[in-house]
Amino acid sequence: MKKTSLVILLITTLSAFCFGQAKKPTIMVMPSDVWCNTNGYTTSYDNQGSTQKIPDYKNALQSDPDLLLVISKINTLMAERGFPLKDLESTLKSIEQRMAEDNMTTSKTSGAELAESPLDRIRRTAKADIIMQMTWTVNTTGPKKTITFNLQGIDSYTNKQIAGAQGTGQPSFTAEIPVLLEEAVINHIDAFCSQLQSYFEELQNIGREVSVDIRVFDTGEMDLETEFDGVELSEIIDDWMAQNTVEHRFNKSDASENFIQFEQVRIPLYKMNGAAMDTEAFVRELRNFLRKNYEIQSKVMTRGLGRAILVIGEK
Repeated sequence: MKKTSLVILLITTLSAFCFGQAKKPTIMVMPSDVWCNTNGYTTSYDNQGSTQKIPDYKNALQSDPDLLLVISKINTLMAERGFPLKDLESTLKSIEQRMAEDNMTTSKTSGAELAESPLDRIRRTAKADIIMQMTWTVNTTGPKKTITFNLQGIDSYTNKQIAGAQGTGQPSFTAEIPVLLEEAVINHIDAFCSQLQSYFEELQNIGREVSVDIRVFDTGEMDLETEFDGVELSEIIDDWMAQNTVEHRFNKSDASENFIQFEQVRIPLYKMNGAAMDTEAFVRELRNFLRKNYEIQSKVMTRGLGRAILVIGEK
């Protein structure tokens, strides 16, 4: 009986270990900024008085049938290799359904606000670990065609490129872009996926890199030098960061009595209950800690997936 129980325990433990090792990052395939700009799919938006140009993915998806086919083909190649997928078109539809929400996050008390770009909104809604950016051009020589591609794996939280593949396929008489693309990409895709998986496994060991800003509402009642039991608030926050980051990894790049800027903050990929951890959830834990232990009111505001701001003093 004991042997049977031991064998069952061993099999269960081994299965859990293998499942954990096999976990893959969630990805979303998108056309690159260069492709969108080259093909005229861009739009402008006002970012607190500054006009910025960004890709117009909705227009591109509705106007360019090749784009849908290319995304579908890359999705298929990645799904065959076991990568969970988030679909760009479905994500855009989800955002449209929530357009009744305010485009600005505002303090209930003072009216302080923070803009979120349309691209940040896409990434936050999809919550994909990695964005796969595709750029391609079709080359024509007589009756034959080739396709030149550039595939980039971008960390959604840091916007850093963590994988890449480039190349030109063999000449072909076919005019179908997805077929040309598959023929060009197929010899590179496994190496590309290996880069993605290696990076994701590294994140599981040392945590995901994000940025956290601490700010103070201009009420005059409290700043980061305010003391609690003889300890300044900035020190309390420093200690919390040291205890809750992976391997105590974070960099306090700048600070004053009114703000702290933390960079290269390594947060765990998952919460204690197994749910995914993102920057907003991580900073909410800090907010809850300050409220519970020091009765400090604060507000969490986000900019995309990789940055969150905690504003001390109000909601």
